Amino acid sequence: MKVAVTGATGFVGRHVVAALLTQGADVVATARKPELSSTNNERLTTVAMEMAEPADAYERMGRPDVLLHLAWGGLPNYRSNAHLEQELPLQIAFLEACVRSGLRRLVVTGTCLEYGMQSGCLDEAMPTAPVTAYGQAKDGLRVHLQALAANDALQLAWLRLFYLYGPGQAPTSLYSQLRAAVASGASEFAMSPGDQQRDFLPADVAAARIGAVALNANATGIINLCSGVPKTVTALVREWLQDWGAELRLNPGVYPYPDYEPRAFWGSTRKLDALLGTP
Repeated sequence: MKVAVTGATGFVGRHVVAALLTQGADVVATARKPELSSTNNERLTTVAMEMAEPADAYERMGRPDVLLHLAWGGLPNYRSNAHLEQELPLQIAFLEACVRSGLRRLVVTGTCLEYGMQSGCLDEAMPTAPVTAYGQAKDGLRVHLQALAANDALQLAWLRLFYLYGPGQAPTSLYSQLRAAVASGASEFAMSPGDQQRDFLPADVAAARIGAVALNANATGIINLCSGVPKTVTALVREWLQDWGAELRLNPGVYPYPDYEPRAFWGSTRKLDALLGTP
């Protein structure tokens, strides 16, 4: 099966490309500058592509069986109106062009921020209530694509990603900042209060699940991509330090809680588990 991956050189994209190759797919990796020199595989093809030029995108990707759409600009500035004013119409135009050209299976990554300030275990059937421009734009794209799928014989899967972490993550992420502090020999690490509960998942584990969903024709609709296990930020940080054999003093409360997230929330994995056959 041929799977095209947009945003293939990003943090999630690199892990997903590796996972799909392991799972036996032929992968077309697309990005503005798709250098994947560390990946030497005859089943991998790279294509330089701009979403702003969508007319022949599907043909240039080799008419894939599946388009796994990860690309999204403007992150991690979740509040910028550019998500709604620039990114959303760009995404709609690109994906509509692919569908008009013959695409029949589309898998798109959304975000847990579509749920907004709802607490506890978040289920795919819950209504969305995004409070950030990024969450609103992603939710708007989902609604648009669902309407398109209903009228165009399109198989659509919408993956709501929760909190992924791992090598290659942005320098501003908690994971990368902690790694940098350890590498620099810092004696302490400034952080938020740390008692907020989130749903965390290693990027390589998430990528394997994303690839499995992309290759599963029965996987459609909204699907939470998460661990299903709530964990405090402090507990996760301590796990990382233990795994790295590192010690430094945590200094909680230096930074405030993010005001666009509830104090405790995580995702239900019931639908994901049923699709992947996991207990």
